[in-house]
Formats: sequence, structure tokens, C-alpha cells
Amino acid sequence: MADRILIFYGSYRSDRQGIRLADYLVRSFRDRGAEPELIDAKAVGLPMLDRMYKEYPAGEAPEAMEALAAKIRTADAFVFVTGEYNWGQQPGLKNLTDHFLEEWYWRPAAIASYSAGRLAGAHASVAWHGTLSEMGMVVVSSTLTVGGIGRTLDAEGRPTGDDGAALSRSFPRFADDLAWWTQAAREQRARVAPPY
Repeated sequence: MADRILIFYGSYRSDRQGIRLADYLVRSFRDRGAEPELIDAKAVGLPMLDRMYKEYPAGEAPEAMEALAAKIRTADAFVFVTGEYNWGQQPGLKNLTDHFLEEWYWRPAAIASYSAGRLAGAHASVAWHGTLSEMGMVVVSSTLTVGGIGRTLDAEGRPTGDDGAALSRSFPRFADDLAWWTQAAREQRARVAPPY
């Protein structure tokens, strides 16, 4: 059974370099036999959080929210691709994530961070770890960090130069860690009903 992985990306900027990392991850997970899907917060277009999905009466949530809730519920794992804004999380990705809660439960999540500079989104990665854990996900210990995003991946999300080679060497460990937790969580959910 192929792992169904949702890859979330949240920049709303007009010149989005982080989409290169999201595209790289979609292609790389597909090459490993998984079934990845990019969820671009800007394209989904949820409004600033007013009501969470669970606060709508059945069948009354906005269409985009309903469709995304179904995808989250049926996914095996998640990857959050995050840039860093002032040492924190991108508001677009955080806003999308906050629309849901129980839909995330009992699945693993991995964090891939990036920046134009050498810190590679490390502050955002740390912030996301606590947020995703609070939302019921198991956050895997492996992270993927990309500094100098513009010189690491070309416009099509293909690795370039020494930095791109380093990313290619790092990805298998990241993907293996997520795959292990994905299988463990899927088997446990099949054996034992979630506690609530």
C-alpha cells in the first residue's frame, strides 16, 4: 500500500522560492513509491480563521474546507514545508492548519524548513514542532533544512550545486523516518480504535 502523504506549503508571497522545496518533495516521495499531493494554502484560499471545520453543522462548511478535511482524514502522513517569518511561522500555513483539529490525529508529520539565508528556517521548524504535536500529530525527529533555497533548487525544484547535492543526501533519512512512523501509525489504527 502506497503511503498517502499530504505536503503542505503556505507562502502567499508573489516571489515564492519555497515552492521549489515543496515540488522537490512531491517528486522525491513519488519516486519512492508514495502518493504525495501538494496542498498549497494560497491556492486553497481559506479565509482568516473564524470557524474551525468542526464548528460548522454537517454539510455546511465551505467547499474548499470540506474537500481538504476529507483529504486530511484519509492521508497517512503529512509534511509541512515552512519558511521563516521573523523567527516564526508563515501565517498562511498556520491559518490553514488551524482550521482543523481532530482530522490530524494519530498520524505522523515531518517538517521541512527553508530560508534564503544560512539558518534554513530553523526557528520556524522549532515553532512548528510544538504546534503539530499539540494538534495530535507525532512529529518525526528527522527534519529537512534548506538554507540558500535559491541556490539549492532551481525553478523546477531540482537540486543544483553542492547545496543541492547535500539536500539529495539528506532526503532519504528524512523519508525513511516518516515512512517508519507512517507504517507504525497505520498498523496501530487498524488494530486499536483511537481513544477519542
